[in-house]
Amino acid sequence: MTAIQWLIVFFLIQVIHFLGTWKLYKKAGRQAWEAIIPVYNAVVLMKIIRRPWWWVILLFLPIINLIMIPVVWVETIRSFGRNSSADTLLVLATLGFYIYYVNYSLDVNYIEDRSLQPRTALGEWVSSILFAVVAATLVHTYFIQPYVIPTSSLEQTLLVGDFLFVSKFHYGARTPMTTVAFPMVHDTLPVAKTKSYLKKPQLPYFRLPGFQDVKRNDIVVFSWPADTVEQFFVKTNKRIRKPIDKKSNYVKRCVAIAGDTLEIRDGFVYINGEKTNLPDRAKTQYSYRVTSSKGVTSKALMDAGARELNRIYIAENLNQQQLNAVYPYLVTQPERDQQGGWYLQTGKNGIPIDVVRNFRLGLKEIANFQREATLTLEGAEKLRATPGIDSVIRYVMPKEVVSESFFPNDAAYTWNLDNMGPIYMPEKGKTIKLTTQNLPLYKKIIREYEGNTLDVQGSQVIINGEVTDSYTFNQDYYWMMGDNRHRSEDSRYWGFVPYDHIVGKPVFIWFSIENFTQGFKNWEVRWDRVFTTVGGEGKPQSYLIYFLGALAIYFGWSQFNKRKKQKTT
Repeated sequence: MTAIQWLIVFFLIQVIHFLGTWKLYKKAGRQAWEAIIPVYNAVVLMKIIRRPWWWVILLFLPIINLIMIPVVWVETIRSFGRNSSADTLLVLATLGFYIYYVNYSLDVNYIEDRSLQPRTALGEWVSSILFAVVAATLVHTYFIQPYVIPTSSLEQTLLVGDFLFVSKFHYGARTPMTTVAFPMVHDTLPVAKTKSYLKKPQLPYFRLPGFQDVKRNDIVVFSWPADTVEQFFVKTNKRIRKPIDKKSNYVKRCVAIAGDTLEIRDGFVYINGEKTNLPDRAKTQYSYRVTSSKGVTSKALMDAGARELNRIYIAENLNQQQLNAVYPYLVTQPERDQQGGWYLQTGKNGIPIDVVRNFRLGLKEIANFQREATLTLEGAEKLRATPGIDSVIRYVMPKEVVSESFFPNDAAYTWNLDNMGPIYMPEKGKTIKLTTQNLPLYKKIIREYEGNTLDVQGSQVIINGEVTDSYTFNQDYYWMMGDNRHRSEDSRYWGFVPYDHIVGKPVFIWFSIENFTQGFKNWEVRWDRVFTTVGGEGKPQSYLIYFLGALAIYFGWSQFNKRKKQKTT
């Protein structure tokens, strides 16, 4: 909907409100005209129903108003003596139009000094739940939102199983564009596994002021521009187009900001011609091929910092009890070999030694002569110095390897995962020369992100029906990449991230679980990561002990004051 259309809808709502409540306003000692003045009528209504003025703000906040408006309907009829369960159900079932019946057909009196306390325990419980949801939705939408890291694209900077607090106010909170949605969930309803929102009506994009811009090398949460999946992590052939604020959330590092020119050479990122210099906490990883004539052991890989590896064991004949004991640690189904033994594949932690001893397992781990490992540059050097390791070679996708899977997804561009660019990052207000040669880089921006029609006739580029040789961008764009370079689906596949897709900045790890994707029995708390900051210099420091200390002092002080008051009464 356009701004004009929304303005028309807004004034239509004012008329509907006036027609349904003007007599009630008069019975409450107000003037009839006060029911039609936008915003002011809501302030007056809060006085009539004896609720605080700031409820008016909640009535105009998308998503939150879906909860607050029905509450106001109920409060309105109760202010005029309609307190029964039937009255409450009728006003909700008729979407508030029961108030018309109260306004015109019933001889009601205004109850000026009515009690605001719920009359039953159930009513009190419902009231508490409603306002807990309102408060949580307010914080969740405009201030801080919790996330969990589900994939390894930022290993070892952020780990799978890190629980984050993401700040919405650093870059400025993006107000909801989807007006009708279930609160406290994203795009899918839990259990029901159905869409949690209606596509229409949509509000125009708007962002509250922030106190910093997106900076180069910031870790950023954003709405995945290419998202068409029905449900994240669920394989389905169904594809849907989602509103911006309901697209799946991704977290990556912003390696290039608007105005930069980016190039990737043999896997290394260059910005404006210079090799990028990452913060000291950034742990960029690459894929390596590791060889040893004696076999590459899992211990050697893990000592070098490898976190993503599987271990394969050969087991002698296993009885059912032994098989049940090892099953929780397997990442694939166990397989039989021709001799009646078993192939067992686990994650990097393998099968615990106490399980091996308690169930008398006869296991032998296979140390292949060649293995793939994901390592930092420092980890690769450490592994090269390990006795028995013959070679550690970083994988670089040759320039000859090309695919339309990589941005700009056009056969004319021979780019790939490790060799790409140079690419100019569009900046708001900047104009570029547009040709049929560079059009594949920017066509998605012109057509999808900025809403223009785009055609090509021969060597001519036609935008909104007019032939042109230039284009001026309407917003900033960014290039997002995972620190785990060869295991990250990022801008190298689907291109630029528009500014209106930016969600927030991860600032704090409040909890962290090792083996997060391997079932509850395998979970281990990473205590050294609990209550650590995402940014900053040097090794992350846990502030858990300080938090617990402050909590103990608070509860101690509260108990002291409570006992002191009891003694004085």
